[in-house]
Amino acid sequence: MVSKKVMIGGAVLVVLAGGAYALSASHTSASKNDFSLAMVSDEGGNISDHSFTEISWKGVKSWGESHDLKKGKGGYDYFLSKTQADFDTNFQQAQAAKFSMIAGIGFNLQNSLEKAAKQNPDTKYALVDAQANPKLKNVTSLMFKSEQSSYLAGVAAAMQAKAEGTDTIGFIGGQYGPVVGRFEYGFRQGVASVDKNMKVSSIYAASYSDAAKGTLIANTMMAKNIKVIFHVAGGVGNGAFTAVKSHNQTLKSDQLAKEKVWMIGVDIDQTPQGAYKTADGKKDNFTLTSSLTEVGNGLKNAANDAMKDKLQGGKTVWYGIKDGGVGVITSNMPADEKKAVTADQKKIEDGSISLKYTGQYDAPKANRTSLTN
Repeated sequence: MVSKKVMIGGAVLVVLAGGAYALSASHTSASKNDFSLAMVSDEGGNISDHSFTEISWKGVKSWGESHDLKKGKGGYDYFLSKTQADFDTNFQQAQAAKFSMIAGIGFNLQNSLEKAAKQNPDTKYALVDAQANPKLKNVTSLMFKSEQSSYLAGVAAAMQAKAEGTDTIGFIGGQYGPVVGRFEYGFRQGVASVDKNMKVSSIYAASYSDAAKGTLIANTMMAKNIKVIFHVAGGVGNGAFTAVKSHNQTLKSDQLAKEKVWMIGVDIDQTPQGAYKTADGKKDNFTLTSSLTEVGNGLKNAANDAMKDKLQGGKTVWYGIKDGGVGVITSNMPADEKKAVTADQKKIEDGSISLKYTGQYDAPKANRTSLTN
C-alpha cells in the first residue's frame, strides 16, 4: 500500500511510496541548558509495552534529543510504576532530581500529580488523559479526542466483519472509565454507521498489565466466532495479540478468507505485532488498523511551552484529528475500507460527522462484561 497514516492538521502529512511520515508537532529552536523533562508511567507501564508508555517515552526522548540533552538527571528520563503505590514515590524522586517539568502518563496519576504540584509550585507538570484542578497554574492537562480515531477504526471493523460474514465485533477494555469510554463510544458509533444491526461485545479486564487476561478474553471472543477485536487495554492487549496470533498460525493460506481473526491496535502502530506465518509458511499480518494517540507530540508541545515560560497552566489542551493528535493506520485495510475511512475522516474534519462524547458514556449493559479476578 502507499499510505500508512491518516493524519491531518497540526501534523503535516507527507505521503511517499511505502509509507507516510507526519512532521512533528511544534518545535522551538530555543534552548535552555537547565530545562529538563521527566515522565512517570501508569502502573505496569514500560518503555517497550507497544502502547501508551512507549509512545509517551518516544516523545520525551525525541524532545530531549532535539535540545541536545542526555538521558538522566538534568536532561530527560522516566520513572516506571509497577503499581499505583509507586506513584507518589516516583513524583518525589523526579522532584528530588530537580526536573523542570514532570509528566504523569495516564488518568490514574491525577491525585499524585496534583499533590506534587501543590507541594512544588515552581515545578511544571503535564497530566495526560485527565483534567487537573484548574486552580493549579503549574499544571497543563493534555486530552485526546480518541472518539474520532476509534470511530474510523469502527468503520473498518464493521466492514471487515461484514466481509467475514459475522454480526459481532469484540472490544477489550482495560479499566472502565471516561478515557476508555471515549474509545468505546467512538468505536460503537463507527460500527453503527456501517450497520446498525452489528453488535459490539465489550469485556473489561480490570487491568492494563495482565496479559493472561487478554489471552483469555480473546480466546473467549474467538470461540463465539468473533473475527475482529479492538483492544484499548495496554499490556492486556498484548495478551490478546498473542491469542489471535496462535489461532491464525494454525490456518493454511486457503483458510484465511473464512477463519482469519483480525486485531485493531491502540495508541501506537501495532502492525508489527500482527506479523506471522500461516501453517503453510505464508507471511501474513492480522493487524487491521491501529487507533493512534500522538501523546508524544502533546508532551513535546507542553515542554517547549514550559521552557519558554508559556505553559498553559490551569488549562486543558485538546488534540484531535485536525491537530494531528489522533489518527488511524490504513496500510492493511482493503481498498474499500480505506476509501470509506478516508471519506469519513474528511467528514469529521468538516463537522459533517459530529461526535459528542459526554465523558459518562455507558454501553448497553447486556454487551459489557467485567473480569474482576
